[in-house]
Amino acid sequence: MSRALEVFHVPLLFLTVTLLGGLRVADRVVFVRPPLSALVLAVLLLAVLVRCGAVAPQRLMHPRRSPLQNLSGATVMMTMFAASVQAFNSVIPESGLPRLGVVVLLFVLLLNTIAASIDRTHVLRSTAVILGSSFVLKFIVLAALSEPGGGWLKRVLLAALEGVTLGTLTQEPFAPVTGYVSFVALALFLGGLALLPPRYEGDEQALVTARQLRGGTK
Repeated sequence: MSRALEVFHVPLLFLTVTLLGGLRVADRVVFVRPPLSALVLAVLLLAVLVRCGAVAPQRLMHPRRSPLQNLSGATVMMTMFAASVQAFNSVIPESGLPRLGVVVLLFVLLLNTIAASIDRTHVLRSTAVILGSSFVLKFIVLAALSEPGGGWLKRVLLAALEGVTLGTLTQEPFAPVTGYVSFVALALFLGGLALLPPRYEGDEQALVTARQLRGGTK
């Protein structure tokens, strides 16, 4: 990663996601603080990214780097974590049964990704699918159910969910612009993840060798 990306562009990208991820537009614009579940999911996502080599903290913070370089590297890591929290905050439903269901589902998917130990490309694709699916559920499916007037999509969903109490699924309605803001935030977040410095092939080989040596000493 170039110095310009590390010092300016990537932190600014993640700070933008941090701002947009908490915005909700209804009759007024509000900034929603992230729930505790978003912090837990962000920690899991960070573990996934480090484990698969999508981001290499040692390339951002290392004794061989100057103090200013380590400071810029730490800034990238901190802003990435803040953006991760707000990305999850953006796609987690606001309340009720959908919120619980989505949080549990995301938690299980991230744990499964950690256990699978897949490579960087697959993890980035998986992250995009996880966030994209949550986005569709919140801003298309749940938004249709919560729409006061209702349209054809709401009628179809109501027919499919016959017998389910609607009050457990509906959310506070937001202006359509909230969905567009969230979409932009997620796109910027995924773009920022792709710009992070990956682990070198030599680092991966050294990690495998260390694991083999530890296994041989048992």
